[in-house]
Amino acid sequence: MTLADEPIQGPALPPGWYVPPKQDVVTRFVQRVWSKSPIWAAPVAMLACMSGGVAYTLATHPADAGAGDAPTCLLKYTTGFVCPGCGGTRAAWYLLHGDIPAAARHHAIFTFAVPFLLYMYVAWAGQRLFNWKLPQLKVGPGAMIAFVAVWGVWSVLRNLPWAPFTAFYV
Repeated sequence: MTLADEPIQGPALPPGWYVPPKQDVVTRFVQRVWSKSPIWAAPVAMLACMSGGVAYTLATHPADAGAGDAPTCLLKYTTGFVCPGCGGTRAAWYLLHGDIPAAARHHAIFTFAVPFLLYMYVAWAGQRLFNWKLPQLKVGPGAMIAFVAVWGVWSVLRNLPWAPFTAFYV
């Protein structure tokens, strides 16, 4: 057996020890930027993104838009199927105007999730910026799997062409 035939041996580590993989260029860049950014940058950036979504929703008035008006959903336009997010912008518009039943009619899952998402943002940003001690919502893998499963089943049901499922069509 020659030296080239021998298997390459790494350092001997006790069983169960984890050796993290070497980080790629993008990960190192993001971590470097994150470590140098001010504490307020992430909450303000998220607030700016959410404000942009709210401004877009209020400016476009999606509840009055016709089926062919821009912007339109490419999936619905080409296939006729209602995608899992279909009705979300209209639901947001109705939520911004305080009409919860109409919001739930257009996208029940989004309407259900919005209060939790807003609370999670306020608790995270308040703790990060002002050291508030609001209880953090911890969403485990089981809750996420259940949420995605309910969303998936609801997305299929709202595309079925017979009653009572036609009530879900938006």
